[in-house]
Amino acid sequence: MRVAFVLGTTSGGTGRHVLMLVEGLVRRGHQVLVAGPRSVEEQFSFAAAGARFAEVSVSDRPHPANDLRAVLAVRRLTRGADVVHAHGLRAGALAALGRPGPVVTLHNALTAGGFVGLVYGLLERIVARRAGHVLAVSPDLAERMRRLGARHVRAAVVAAPVPRPARRTPQEVRDDLGAGERPILLTVARLAQQKGLETLLDVAAGPWQGGEPLFVVAGEGPLRGELQRRIDAEKLPVVLLGNRDDVPDLLGAATALVMPSRWEGQPLTLREALMTGTPAIASEVGGIPEILGDGGILVPYGDVAGFQAAVRRLLATPEAARALAAAAERRGREMPGADDVVADALEAYLACAGPRR
Repeated sequence: MRVAFVLGTTSGGTGRHVLMLVEGLVRRGHQVLVAGPRSVEEQFSFAAAGARFAEVSVSDRPHPANDLRAVLAVRRLTRGADVVHAHGLRAGALAALGRPGPVVTLHNALTAGGFVGLVYGLLERIVARRAGHVLAVSPDLAERMRRLGARHVRAAVVAAPVPRPARRTPQEVRDDLGAGERPILLTVARLAQQKGLETLLDVAAGPWQGGEPLFVVAGEGPLRGELQRRIDAEKLPVVLLGNRDDVPDLLGAATALVMPSRWEGQPLTLREALMTGTPAIASEVGGIPEILGDGGILVPYGDVAGFQAAVRRLLATPEAARALAAAAERRGREMPGADDVVADALEAYLACAGPRR
């Protein structure tokens, strides 16, 4: 089968998901094309995995002239493909305009309004009306696409790569962070509006009777300056580490992963935490409840008191923390793997490509 992927700018889970698909399809003897911005090839090396890469400018903001060029490029590049699989709403809409009937995986929901929200709504309708299959990473996304008239909608299977073993002991990590005897609460997130980091700072502000924990944030993004200014002004027990390549080490030293996001689909970081036996305290939004199960504590989005109570529960009752860690490890063993992801995609591909083959 000849499969063409279309994706836009991404630095995280979407690119890793596509790379997993590319590797699995190539191993099975399928021909694969990846069309997208040069930056995604530089970061994920699809060509090294056996795909042919073609540069197509799929930006994260509307640009009529560039978007028209992208539609025409997708139409030309995918002319011989049996299936086109686009990832993300913008890439999905452009692919659907270039060639009706693609498979579209929706990885994110909009958490902003205004003009961006209006454009997002238009793109959703294009995907709903012209996609052959829509794979959604959370139940709320799937339900929204059904309401908009999408013909075939189902849950996407997403897997996280098995985390590498930690290279440092928890004590070595604690020493590097200057944590002393304080418990470490880890957040791994892009420093952006969707991730709800203002809630994290509210949680960190306490009060913390009996000793405050250290909140550690791994990630980079446009809100770094704003967050750091508040951390400094209020002397909050929060450290912004920037981008890190030692997340397994950090997870090994953390009491819990804290995820205060406004919305998430199937966050790979949460899966990685569960696979390392690290429980999570997370917003009850999007696809998080389905992934987390009994491996952590769910809190309504923005509920500062709820997050603080969950943290205190783990810190004050070691037996509860141990029980949650064991449950997280069990959930981690239940996570789908790369073969499950590829098999799920091929099922959608065969349904779409069948009439043309």
